[in-house]
Amino acid sequence: MVPTVRRLFQFPDPVNETSARLVAAGVVLQAAVFLVFREGWLLVPLVYGFLARVLTGPTLSPLGQLVTRVITPRLGNEHRFVPGPPKRFAQGIGLAFTGGAAAAWALGAQAVGIVLIAALLIAATLEAVFALCLGCIAYRFLWECDDCDDISERLRLALQVQQAQQAGAAAQPAAPATN
Repeated sequence: MVPTVRRLFQFPDPVNETSARLVAAGVVLQAAVFLVFREGWLLVPLVYGFLARVLTGPTLSPLGQLVTRVITPRLGNEHRFVPGPPKRFAQGIGLAFTGGAAAAWALGAQAVGIVLIAALLIAATLEAVFALCLGCIAYRFLWECDDCDDISERLRLALQVQQAQQAGAAAQPAAPATN
């Protein structure tokens, strides 16, 4: 089934923190590869990945799809969920850094691009290793986020709604067969 346009451009809320940290680990790897090889074309997948994740969460991001559909489901640990808006804001900051680095690189200011990607590498490493999201911290300073401290009540209500929908779907009579 093809997702509707509205659903396509929906960012997940809440976000599985395990998936967010694994995506950050992928960003660390991509940024490190860029810093080692210093080839401008290596910025393209970084910029695209952040743009895709800002617009659609993991839906149009190859890294997001790999993490949410393949890696995270295979992990046996219990997952923690965190609010989506701060994570989307953090992805936007990543887009600003990678887009700025790509623009600087294209304009011949390679040192600026290297500094921006090095800063991104540090921030992504903090997220991947320590679950410390600098973009999320900035978000909390800029906007009031009632859900940022404890989203357990919202998750409980969402689970109840999902269970009610599943129970309702199971109670629906099967459509009669036509010949």
